Amino acid sequence: MVKLTRIYTRTGDDGSTGLGDGSRVTKTDPRIEACGTVDEANAAIGVAAVECEGGAVGSPDWRIWEILARVQQDLFDLGADLCHPVKPGQEPGASLRVLPEQTGRLETEIDEINANLSSLSSFVLPGGSALAAQLHVARTVVRRAERAAIALRDSQSGTVNPETIRYLNRLSDLLFVAARLANHDAGGDVLWVPGANRNG
Repeated sequence: MVKLTRIYTRTGDDGSTGLGDGSRVTKTDPRIEACGTVDEANAAIGVAAVECEGGAVGSPDWRIWEILARVQQDLFDLGADLCHPVKPGQEPGASLRVLPEQTGRLETEIDEINANLSSLSSFVLPGGSALAAQLHVARTVVRRAERAAIALRDSQSGTVNPETIRYLNRLSDLLFVAARLANHDAGGDVLWVPGANRNG
């Protein structure tokens, strides 16, 4: 269990920060960028979770809240994973790592939600209900976190658990279908109409 006794340490006043393995890097390091963007994604998901709190058990809002509450826990796992660089010959279980089972659960939930949604005839605009709009905000932040994790992988080859990237990729898909579900009983998707405003 993590125990936090002090909030500030002053050790980062020089622009550096500590990784999970005890090493220190600059706060502009690609690994810190990836961890920070995952944290930002988690915060955006937290706002979405607040939007759907209080939904009746079994309702779409309740189901979305249930999923988001678990995803927030997963994202802390994922941040811890990124914070501990993968090292050659590291024993399994030496560091907390995101597992394929966690990504697989997202796929199961995507399929479950999507099975009850109508097929799309155009791209979806980020809007509709307040919950759907916030889920779209979270989706775009997760996409940025994915790009940051890929940039880290590309710049520090062999030090990133590939499952972190797969998880983030799948999570953005889950947030997309969750936004569609949130709009299902609120008038439906807001669809892009190509060239809608070209003629005044």
